[in-house]
Amino acid sequence: MLRITIMSKTNRSKITKKEAAEILDLLKEEYPEAGCALHYDSPYHLLLAVMLSAQTTDVSVNKITPELFRRFPEPEDLAAASQDEVIDIIRSIGLYKNKSKNIISMSQVLMEKYDGVVPGDFKKLTELPGVGRKTANVVLAEGFGEQRIAVDTHVFRVSNRIGLSNSESVLETEKQLMAVLPEKRWTEAHHLLIFHGRRCCSARKPQCNRCPILEHCRHPEIL
Repeated sequence: MLRITIMSKTNRSKITKKEAAEILDLLKEEYPEAGCALHYDSPYHLLLAVMLSAQTTDVSVNKITPELFRRFPEPEDLAAASQDEVIDIIRSIGLYKNKSKNIISMSQVLMEKYDGVVPGDFKKLTELPGVGRKTANVVLAEGFGEQRIAVDTHVFRVSNRIGLSNSESVLETEKQLMAVLPEKRWTEAHHLLIFHGRRCCSARKPQCNRCPILEHCRHPEIL
């Protein structure tokens, strides 16, 4: 009965900007520690960590980056590395062959075009080998302090499930989130949605019975 009550109450209308802000407030109360879980000490190391985090966990990435950063602290070091050297370090994470190739190529382009300095520009970042929209947004948000919404698998799933967005496209989801969420909270929203996706609103068995934003959800799975 709870599911019928909630869906009939909320499913008829889109989430408003006011309600979106209320959702962020509730998530912030639930996850006050929400933030970037990757370990890094420079924009370059952040870029490497985010590139390596695709289709694997931040925990797994944090286990290998200390050795990677020690062996190749600067772009010039990684640019001169062999793929086998890098693979030996990152073998434990998924897609290690492609990732090793990409981070070497990315470092080479950084040296050739930007004197080894990570550019704080979205277009320039996405022109680097292996750097997509999500990675560029994370780097700009965490490394340069810009307000950005990076749509990863958790953000995409949670935002479309609860009704902050309604799209099968990652890019369109990002645009819809930017339209409904306060710009000054875009980066915060990214982290809060990730934490909620990991800890409560999982892909297969969302824990709706303990969800802090259940009353706002357009698609609750509680019967």
